[in-house]
Amino acid sequence: MNTTEIKGNWNELKGKLKQQYADLTDDDLLYDEGKEDELYGRIQQKLGKTKEEVSKLFSDL
Repeated sequence: MNTTEIKGNWNELKGKLKQQYADLTDDDLLYDEGKEDELYGRIQQKLGKTKEEVSKLFSDL
């Protein structure tokens, strides 16, 4: 699964969450997207790779 598929799945899930739990805001759901950036940063630090290299690692999984 590549990052485009993951983002598409996440967008679909966000829509479903908003429908089911109306009190969730865009800000609540954006928090998780910020965590994705943090994850990339941590992996970059640990492996000493660029964001593009880390993205390629994920897409190769």
